[in-house]
Amino acid sequence: MKILITDGISETGAKMLQDAGHEVVQQKLSPEELLQEIGKYDALIVRSATKARQDAIDAGVNLKVIGRGGVGLDNIDVAYAKSKGIKIVNTPGASSISVAELAIAHMFAICRFVHISNVEMRNGAWPKKEYSKGVELTGKTLGLFGFGNIGKETAKRALGLGMKVVAVDPFVNETDMNVRLVNKDELLAEADVISLHIPFIKEEGPTLGAAEFAKMKDGVLLVNCARGGVVVEADLLDALNSGKVRAAGVDVFVNEPVTEAQSALINHPNVSVTPHIGASTVEGQARVGVEIAERVIDALKS
Repeated sequence: MKILITDGISETGAKMLQDAGHEVVQQKLSPEELLQEIGKYDALIVRSATKARQDAIDAGVNLKVIGRGGVGLDNIDVAYAKSKGIKIVNTPGASSISVAELAIAHMFAICRFVHISNVEMRNGAWPKKEYSKGVELTGKTLGLFGFGNIGKETAKRALGLGMKVVAVDPFVNETDMNVRLVNKDELLAEADVISLHIPFIKEEGPTLGAAEFAKMKDGVLLVNCARGGVVVEADLLDALNSGKVRAAGVDVFVNEPVTEAQSALINHPNVSVTPHIGASTVEGQARVGVEIAERVIDALKS
């Protein structure tokens, strides 16, 4: 069968598909080009860039499987694809460690001014006095929005640092980790650091906005390595300017690549930013490639 890969996977994953007897084409396509080409293929494998919406699904007249190399499925119209008899597979655990480690990295950066010190020292400054009031993560309470694979990996590392961890997740009722499950308002009131590991569901809207910021501790730290849209960016900027949020680490944005309208947030001195690279490690990408190949192969067999 013919498999189209539009956002790339590891060489190992591509070879697995070929060794299973499938014809593999790796090609980055615009939305218009995707509509023209997708009808030739039995399977489509995407990451986060390609959107498999209704028009693309309708054009994929031979599609049997859509695979997403990653955790979320928000760039795929899952219900519509399933209504057409198309199977949907993803890799929920493959990149969990990579994302968790980046979340922790942002926490360290904003606690100790690593992000802004790098900028200022390269411009010739020596801001020792200005950045002498960092804070430790040890002993602080980390609040996790989402306690799936990534949330659990983040919790493991936070516990290893001597943090207390609370989490909210509507799909998790118990855990064997030293993590206390709470409701949303309890988390907002208790957490010194908040890290998001949840999908963005368009119909439900953002998880954190002005109302939620008002319920947080003064000087809270916020990290978003989840999805653009789960935090209202304008409200986060207001909270940073008021000091309600001491600092933030952000890997995901409403618009990607970011636009001029987001420059105030991107350039805020109390914000550490990365360009949506949470899952982008050598090890994580290798696991994603192998896992998505295995799942697509199995789905095409059945």
